[in-house]
Amino acid sequence: MASIIRPAVFRQSCLNIASKRAFSTKPSPTFPAINKQAASILSKNALGNSFVKEVVPKSIQVAAFHASGRRPILPPLPQVIDGTANDAAKVPSPSPSHGSYHWTFERLISVGLIPLTVAPFAAGSLNPLTDALLCGTILIHSHIGFEALIIDYIPRGRLPGTRKAFDWLLKLATVVVGVGLYEFETNDVGLTEGIKRIWTA
Repeated sequence: MASIIRPAVFRQSCLNIASKRAFSTKPSPTFPAINKQAASILSKNALGNSFVKEVVPKSIQVAAFHASGRRPILPPLPQVIDGTANDAAKVPSPSPSHGSYHWTFERLISVGLIPLTVAPFAAGSLNPLTDALLCGTILIHSHIGFEALIIDYIPRGRLPGTRKAFDWLLKLATVVVGVGLYEFETNDVGLTEGIKRIWTA
């Protein structure tokens, strides 16, 4: 409930800050014209207290760091309906690579990472097959995770160019990491031994 009320309260305080002037050119009871008679009346404490009470709005005193205006990153698009209001929503065509099989494959990869990560260190073996399986599983798991992030946060209909660029950037990064892991496995000590050496360094 508090999260619903909070933005409205902050918006109201920002409007109050914008509408009140902190300083005025006209003399006021708080800041009389500085002359010889007024200078003797105003003391340092009275000036400070009156400034805080009268000139600085309560919204600044309470939440000074919420004074910035509201600026959406992506302003909302015009609300339009594709077709008519009575048309049914488009159902995507079924595909084994993007349906329940895809979800099951993701879960199997995630669960399979647990024994593949623990086994080489627990057994103490330097089996290249186990290392290769671990590298491949990490690579696929990372690619699927970043792909889901791109799909969720960069909508194709809203930012088609950015979405395409990020899709290709992810594919390029996956290939580069795959080649790097292959080189590390074949021409160096391998992933498991590398982690062991870093851990015991």
